[in-house]
Amino acid sequence: MNQINSQNKYPELAKEWLLRAQDDELSSKDILEDRGGSPNTVCFLSQQIAEKTLKAFLCYYGVEFPKVHQLDELLKLCEKIDVEFNSLVDDAEDLTPFYISTRYPGDYPTYSFQDAENAFQKTIKIKDFVLKKLPF
Repeated sequence: MNQINSQNKYPELAKEWLLRAQDDELSSKDILEDRGGSPNTVCFLSQQIAEKTLKAFLCYYGVEFPKVHQLDELLKLCEKIDVEFNSLVDDAEDLTPFYISTRYPGDYPTYSFQDAENAFQKTIKIKDFVLKKLPF
């Protein structure tokens, strides 16, 4: 474990972010398995899982981040710690719009279960990548 982080609050806060992401993942899985909810919800939660997981990584390393929902901004901060995060850019770009488009009516699309499954696969890729970078 990183010597700096072994003596401060950041690893514990990172774990809290991961627990929140895990809650969203469980809800998404339930909706996808039984089709008992909205695919829009899965798309939104997929963006949230990615966001919370990236914030956990930043938090672990003590990096302050703005209160944003744009995954590309969070990725840029992650890339300053580990350049391999640039491999997630395309998935992050695909997930970011779900934060707004699933929550507000108007000119935004309604998503299908295929869209939801694709979003969930992308967020799991991001989550798995990040978890391999953390010591817990």
